Amino acid sequence: MSIQDISPRVLSLAAQTQSRLTDAFAHIDSVSEQCTMKVMAAFQEFRVSDACFAGTTGYGYDDLGRETLDKIYARVFGAESALVRIGFVNGTHTLATALFAICKPGETLLSVTGAPYDTLQRTIGTAGDCDGSLKFYGVGYTQVDLLPNGEPDFANIEKAASDSRVGAVLIQRSRGYGNRRAFSVDDIGEIIKAVRRTNKHASIMVDNCYGEFTELREPTEVGADLIAGSLIKNPGGGLAPTGGYIAGRADLVERAAIRMTAPGIGGECGCTMGQNRSLFQGFFMAPHIVAQALKTACFCAGMMEALGFKTSPAATEPRHDIIQMIEFGSADRLCKFCTGIQHGAPVDSFVTPVPWAMPGYSDEVVMAAGAFIQGSSIELSCDGPIREPYLGYMQGGLTYESGKLGVMLACDEILKAE
Repeated sequence: MSIQDISPRVLSLAAQTQSRLTDAFAHIDSVSEQCTMKVMAAFQEFRVSDACFAGTTGYGYDDLGRETLDKIYARVFGAESALVRIGFVNGTHTLATALFAICKPGETLLSVTGAPYDTLQRTIGTAGDCDGSLKFYGVGYTQVDLLPNGEPDFANIEKAASDSRVGAVLIQRSRGYGNRRAFSVDDIGEIIKAVRRTNKHASIMVDNCYGEFTELREPTEVGADLIAGSLIKNPGGGLAPTGGYIAGRADLVERAAIRMTAPGIGGECGCTMGQNRSLFQGFFMAPHIVAQALKTACFCAGMMEALGFKTSPAATEPRHDIIQMIEFGSADRLCKFCTGIQHGAPVDSFVTPVPWAMPGYSDEVVMAAGAFIQGSSIELSCDGPIREPYLGYMQGGLTYESGKLGVMLACDEILKAE
């Protein structure tokens, strides 16, 4: 099926859905405008010029663009320091580096939002038996599960954090492959307060993936010591070809830099190989691109609700990340929806996604991802594990117009199968 084949029923449903999202879209645009002002102010404060876009090779000493971009990320995210590098191969690598920066042998890492995202569990050592995991280096692990309604368990967070062995705390902002809502920056601030009531010394880190620029503040502005995320998600603006960022307390960012490179080198090295322009321009565009992804998610929720499916968040609910969850109830519907998203992509639209055993996941995963940047989650994509209740997680959309078309094709695939 191509975009020219969208059925009249879906076209009519799309018009009805969009008409009831006016207020939600207006709020998204307001946040985007204010976040853009923050980014623009930082670009001007640190005097971004054409000289910042020149790439370096080899050791990468005195890379003006790299050093300036670090300062811009720190300023925009309300942090003391930041490390923005194309050397991070993905979000998991970035988060792992940040975790090693806050964890010491003999101490315990406490996750206060339940089990972390699937791919981090091997880094921690709770899945598999990986050489080089935190467990391998003598870091303990414990977690506080969320309440049955998906909310933080503040009483048990305080209790668990009071253990003198807890030296690091992990908060996951987004839902991962879980069936719970994303946490707002205010929520994260309350979680941090709960930890601090019984533990003043632990370093608190937030997995910030999928959340950047969805709100006016970031977790570093409500007490997080460190945040980390991927550049092929929100902050890369669809232009960053790879990489990740870590921001927060200067001493912890330096520890992360040392973990990424080596003691005595830290963040002083790391050539940028001509990629600075894409990183700067992507961050400049990020608030607007995130707004496009949020509008696509709202539209998707509205369409799927009209077809009788459960969604989270609902179409008009506040959003704190770019992910839209849909409960399909069967593997076939999940795969059909992903097929429609794939057919609505500008790249590899002719491909039909099938479930496969992705590295780092316990179940087969079906993934639609016709992106200009391989694996980019800020571009329209949808994936989900093949396990009950067959939840799909749609995210991204560089433009609302193209994202809308992809969602419409996905709805048509579902209707054809009924």
